[in-house]
Amino acid sequence: MARAVEAFEPEAFKERLVARALEEGFSAARITRPDAIPQAAARLKDYVEAGRHGQMGWMEERMAWRGNPAALWPEARSVLMLAEAYTPAHDPMAVLAQPEKGAISVYAQNRDYHDVVKKRLKRLGRWMIEAVGGEIKVFVDTAPVMEKPLAEAAGLGWQGKHTNLLSRDLGNWFFLGAIFTTLEMPVDAPARENCGSCTACLEACPTDAFPAPFQLDARRCISYLTIEHKGPIDPELRALIGNHIYGCDDCLAACPWNKFAVAASEVKYAARPDLIAPDLAELAGLDDAGFRALFSGSPVKRIGRDRFVRNVLYAIGNSGKPHLKPVAQGLTEDPDATVAEAARWAVSRLE
Repeated sequence: MARAVEAFEPEAFKERLVARALEEGFSAARITRPDAIPQAAARLKDYVEAGRHGQMGWMEERMAWRGNPAALWPEARSVLMLAEAYTPAHDPMAVLAQPEKGAISVYAQNRDYHDVVKKRLKRLGRWMIEAVGGEIKVFVDTAPVMEKPLAEAAGLGWQGKHTNLLSRDLGNWFFLGAIFTTLEMPVDAPARENCGSCTACLEACPTDAFPAPFQLDARRCISYLTIEHKGPIDPELRALIGNHIYGCDDCLAACPWNKFAVAASEVKYAARPDLIAPDLAELAGLDDAGFRALFSGSPVKRIGRDRFVRNVLYAIGNSGKPHLKPVAQGLTEDPDATVAEAARWAVSRLE
């Protein structure tokens, strides 16, 4: 016999829901409304019209939904925003002083967070339905949902000058997840910006990707260039990428609020030793099968071998290490035209 659903008392249930979220492993949980970010649509429109989204056409294609969460699922009445810490146990900037090594963004040094967070969201969502009924939809960075503005509206933190979310209690090393629900629940107060006069994140950016505080031009961002950008990267920018080969943590690592960062509780976020500072020479030699094997279960896998090796060759070209020249020379005739061009560029840089 199915267990009866209890009566829904919003205040009491919200308290239980937040406690349950923390039990599931989330670092923080807050509630807002789907219509709590009316400014988002205009800001997104300005961003896209300025071309700052680069090749990310999906931003423009679903702009109506992305700019208005209430339009994504009109039946939703509340949005539970959740944070999950992935704070690194090592110094993510140390690898930047090792030009023969590759820098992989902290979040990608083990399992793909999309899978880990979504499973946790679904477990929490099932608990909600079993407890008081209602309907839910869960999202984690793969749907047209502007998680950062919603999280700010819910009081999880504020979007800093680097445009990422940061918190007094968590720093800025955390993922975001969302549960949209038809349940009407009390909302939390929005967070207030607390960056003050600090510009550490802006000064840390190697490519000057911030036209102004709180603004990002993705076309100059290393995370965008190494992950989203297809084809050759502008030579002026590739020379500034250094040894970043997948993503970039420089602006995140520079934030003083990280002194309050909490440790990651999920073991699947602990960095694999072989991905903290991998050898560029070994990575350049990966074929498709080798790339897939090395990055099985990792978010790195989604960019494919060719784009990844392109990044590795840019790092080799920036290394200033002549003994890596033969490694690049071995790829000047690669079947992928972008890889071959990157190899020739690296050789010319090392001569």
